[in-house]
Amino acid sequence: MTNWKIALLGACAPVLLSACATVAPPAAERAAATPEAAPTPAKPAPKYGGFGFDTAGMDRAVAPGDNFYSYANGGWMKTTEIPADRGSYSTFNVLGEMATARTRAIVEDQAKANAPAGSEARKIGDYYASFMDEAAIEAAGATPLEPELARIAAIKTRADLSRELGATLRADVDALNATDYATDRLFGLWVAEDMNDTSKYRPYLMQGGLGLPDRAYYLDQSDRFKDIRAKYVSHIARMLTLAGQTDGEAKAARILALETAIAKAHWTVEATGDVAKANNVWTRADLSSKAPGIDWPAWLAGAGLSDQETFGAWQPSAIAGISKLVAGQPVAVWKDYLAFHAIERGAPYLSKAFVDEHFAFNGAVLAGTPQQRERWKRGVDNTSTALGEAVGKIYVERYFTPEAKAQVQEMVKNILAAFDKRIDRLDWMTPETKAKAKAKLAVFRVGVGYPDKWRDYSGLTITAGDAYGNWDRSELFEYRRNIAKLKGPVDHDEWWMTPQTVNALNLPMQNMIVFPAAILEPTFFDPNADPAVNYGAIGGVIGHEVGHGFDDTGALFDVKGDLKNWWTDADMAQFKARGKALADQYSAYEPLPGLHLNGEQVLGENIADLAGLAVAYDAYRMSLDGKEPPMLDGFTADQRFYFGWAQNYRAKFREASLRRNVLSGVHSPGEYRALTVRNQDPWYPAFDVKPGQELYLAPDQRVKIW
Repeated sequence: MTNWKIALLGACAPVLLSACATVAPPAAERAAATPEAAPTPAKPAPKYGGFGFDTAGMDRAVAPGDNFYSYANGGWMKTTEIPADRGSYSTFNVLGEMATARTRAIVEDQAKANAPAGSEARKIGDYYASFMDEAAIEAAGATPLEPELARIAAIKTRADLSRELGATLRADVDALNATDYATDRLFGLWVAEDMNDTSKYRPYLMQGGLGLPDRAYYLDQSDRFKDIRAKYVSHIARMLTLAGQTDGEAKAARILALETAIAKAHWTVEATGDVAKANNVWTRADLSSKAPGIDWPAWLAGAGLSDQETFGAWQPSAIAGISKLVAGQPVAVWKDYLAFHAIERGAPYLSKAFVDEHFAFNGAVLAGTPQQRERWKRGVDNTSTALGEAVGKIYVERYFTPEAKAQVQEMVKNILAAFDKRIDRLDWMTPETKAKAKAKLAVFRVGVGYPDKWRDYSGLTITAGDAYGNWDRSELFEYRRNIAKLKGPVDHDEWWMTPQTVNALNLPMQNMIVFPAAILEPTFFDPNADPAVNYGAIGGVIGHEVGHGFDDTGALFDVKGDLKNWWTDADMAQFKARGKALADQYSAYEPLPGLHLNGEQVLGENIADLAGLAVAYDAYRMSLDGKEPPMLDGFTADQRFYFGWAQNYRAKFREASLRRNVLSGVHSPGEYRALTVRNQDPWYPAFDVKPGQELYLAPDQRVKIW
């Protein structure tokens, strides 16, 4: 699922499952390997209810055919309050809180351990302890900002400006794997496989430079967005003043005007997701000829990319438009802009006045969140971001069992086998395209729990008592790690996500799907739950990630992960027509008055949901080997399967957070993801859904793709 892009073998298709051979097995696995194993304990009860679904969270007064989401989740919606420190709350957050508490125990243990200097344990402990040392941070005040602000103040020429803009570049975007499109830096860098030849890497440049979430926040002339912009100007002025800058209000107005000009050059979220339009290879000389304005040799020097011959220009017209502004706007305005963004980025690691002002706008105004998260939670998150796999190594040793891994791998096999059979049954696809789809599916590689090899953090310097510096060095370390990839062989097993992350990924250019340990927990996966619920929940997630390999983006990548057409023209036309029908269905949903979903913007995720739930159902039925499972608590197996899916997407939003999600996200809100069931034929008899009910779709109106 990313930002949350979520979402595996049949006898006919070999798949490489991660063996994790280079990792010391978790303690439970080592114990299980001893000659005298303890007697098998009784199977624990599922975490929720008698079979793994929270029946207390239902609203049985609602007919499932009128509002299936409310029928399955209405009780939860009525009794659940969004925590004061969140803009939204969902099943993902429930698991996230558990992962955060577990990670807290890990980082606090490392902070107390007095491990050897330079060890990963010491770095974890020092990073966390430094962030929690509020007295030292208060004493430092704005001092940590001084070196960067001094460099900015020294800018005199366009070449100086370009060099400093290049020096701010970081590896902070991801165009395909996590669909993380936004950065407040002028451009973002994503180093991944070359879309035309995945045997090598390409550095992709992506548009950036905005402090607000999306171009609409600058260009929409409604009163709501005018109010946000007015508050943003006030926030900019206060941040500049806190850092000792003068004339904050006038500078803030000029910064907003500059960012508005940048926003006008930006591509929309929908356009950014079009990989065919994004597949542009520019040479170093092309930067200057196709995007004049920036002094590109100076920019490349600042970014440490002077010897890079080619680049991917993801949004070429936006890159050109932004570059033109570097030449067209006064250097003084750019200096104010750079100063503000340096302060804004660093604020969470500075004294309380900076932290509070940063939250007052970014949390309260943009997300509608009343209260800032507790400091220890922020410390855990920041430590996990900086040293993610070092923390993750300990996480899986403590919290992820080999039994859970094996059970998920078995589900993956069944789901991939079911997908293979679904391809065979497609009545709209020619044998030629089917063969190529099956060949692609056969080489899918799967990671469950944790990566086979762990990242090396020996080059990262963590200094006790230097919270700001540790953050700054960790971002630079990650940037340099990505730059170094350009000179080496492609690592086709890179995970892009830590084990303690509640999420999952499809990596289209690696033909790989990964499921971190932290998502393999109730309610997504409970080894003691009814298999029907598990297949509807984590099975739907696994199917979703498989489906991403064949959604409107994934379907453009071939068996090698290259962006290469493998479809007949007629089959692609059918695929697009079916995708349009699904997009139209979702564009009719209206989460807020006057605000509809953009069906094209969320199409990839919805194709993955549609395919994922259907293949998970097939896999569950295949796993029964022809036997009919019993009723449990008065519910049939099919009903329990669909409950598992609906429970995945329990979610509540504050209005500001929901609006932001709809405008800038690629996922439909949880309620509408649950409604994928409308297109699934077995759902209708399972809940006796009839014509005339709100969710009923005639058979010829149900969208079928995979």
